Amino acid sequence: MILQNFAVIEGCDGSGTTTQLTLLKTRFEISAFPFFATCEPTGGPVGTLIRRILRGETAVMKETMARLFAADRAEHLYAPGGIEDRCRRGELVVSDRYSPSSLVYQGIECGPSLPRQLNDSFPDPELLIYLDIDSGTALERLESRKNRDIYEGPDFQIRVRDAYRELLPVYEKAGVRVLFLDGTAPREKLAEEIWRALEEMPIFKKTPGNRHPAAPS
Repeated sequence: MILQNFAVIEGCDGSGTTTQLTLLKTRFEISAFPFFATCEPTGGPVGTLIRRILRGETAVMKETMARLFAADRAEHLYAPGGIEDRCRRGELVVSDRYSPSSLVYQGIECGPSLPRQLNDSFPDPELLIYLDIDSGTALERLESRKNRDIYEGPDFQIRVRDAYRELLPVYEKAGVRVLFLDGTAPREKLAEEIWRALEEMPIFKKTPGNRHPAAPS
């Protein structure tokens, strides 16, 4: 099932997903358009635990990590005021990461079967934006971070990129509109390409009386 009004931004670590979501949020802040920016892991109790594990502060089995991501996603989707609630009442929701991340990262960690099983019942986004960068560029960007997470090693990131490239056609076959972008392009150019893709979503035609956000000056 595809959840209308829902878009996600995906990519390997260092690809710029968080930067692009921040630019989108800034653009929408000057508009009355109904927009909600979010991310995974969330800031909820399960997401907070996941972030501790990612930072290496505590350790769990790989299978447990897959289950934690699925639990956090269920809360993200179905809790009051969550993704599904907002989309169904006519808000545009854009998330920095969603189930494709689990199918890629946890698929590498513990094999594809468990992540697929855990995420199978979750709705697909209407639009999936993938920022593609080579592992060398990704690692150069990661070097500037003060704190690195457990997945940010060179060998793992190579596998992440390969896994995304295998996964994207699966989403396309399921009816998801997939936008494949060069994540090494200037961030302003990427932001405009992402914006044009969002403008094609039906929600813009169904929300009269709201001005489309202009690009920040």
